[in-house]
Amino acid sequence: MKKITLLLLSLALIAGCNTTKKEKPTYPTTGYIERLDPALDSLIMKDAKIEIIASGMEWSEGPLWIEKEQMLLFSDVPRDTVFKWTETGGKEVYLTPSGYTDTIKRGGEMGSNGLLLAPSGNLVLCQCGNRQMARMEAPINTPKPIYTPLASRYDGKRFSSPNDAVYNAAGELFFTDPPYGLESQRDDDPKKEMKWNGVYKVKTNGEVILLTDSIPRPNGIALLPGDQQLIIACSDPAKPNWYIYDLAGDALMNGRIFHSTLNELKEVNGLPDGLKVGKNGIIYASGPGGIWIFTSTGKLLGRIRVKHPASNCALSKDEKMLYITNDMQILRVKLRN
Repeated sequence: MKKITLLLLSLALIAGCNTTKKEKPTYPTTGYIERLDPALDSLIMKDAKIEIIASGMEWSEGPLWIEKEQMLLFSDVPRDTVFKWTETGGKEVYLTPSGYTDTIKRGGEMGSNGLLLAPSGNLVLCQCGNRQMARMEAPINTPKPIYTPLASRYDGKRFSSPNDAVYNAAGELFFTDPPYGLESQRDDDPKKEMKWNGVYKVKTNGEVILLTDSIPRPNGIALLPGDQQLIIACSDPAKPNWYIYDLAGDALMNGRIFHSTLNELKEVNGLPDGLKVGKNGIIYASGPGGIWIFTSTGKLLGRIRVKHPASNCALSKDEKMLYITNDMQILRVKLRN
């Protein structure tokens, strides 16, 4: 009887161990927070760490947090694949091909770049290889590479490679079109159909409007709260600036430099690239050395300093987490509790 009791107790203990909740994984850390203004302390807690939550990409881009699925989506542009990351499953293939669906073989960065959600809830992709803005015609939780073009041409000519995009509250789509998805990534690429690298708006009726052709390498793009001002990153090494414009209907007005990195941090990797804006107007912008943090009026509060080039970032819905695409890896910073 004593043996049976001991056996039952052992089995109960084993069963208890098996039902114990899995501990959250621990991740290696990198970099540091550079605090340039006391106001940063209310945005990023003093003991914040920069965690490496995924690695093994060729060039990661376009992070997008999906609250309902508790997952981060991001592009690996050269591999023509969107990956997903979750706390429980880690990094997994989510969607492929993500940016090039033709059967003709080609090189270069042909996958998706920027990712965002349409007002309908569908995934929208900046498709480098297909040279278009496209909507995925499948639910977020059951992805399929079935795409509907939202914009593929302006004035009869194909875009070069849509790079980053943002919707305003009215459902209009703004996007940048540098040459980085063309095989040579140069303005003299034989397949480039426009003389400029443009920034465009797609109206709700599908009409495409050229907003500006004066930025040599338009890249990241974001709207400030209220949708009255547009910030555009320029990743031209000769003009490594963020520009800000006032929006007036279908036109950009009063264009000026929001911040220039021309004479700053020359010894580090990166150029102005993707950016996100919080509900409070705080701007998280990838640039030389990592993520630059600005107020909406252009005051630099600090930087999240990392070794490898940062291409873009994404905030969680409650804006307590910041995710960063950082070359071959994905980073996470818990900003606040």
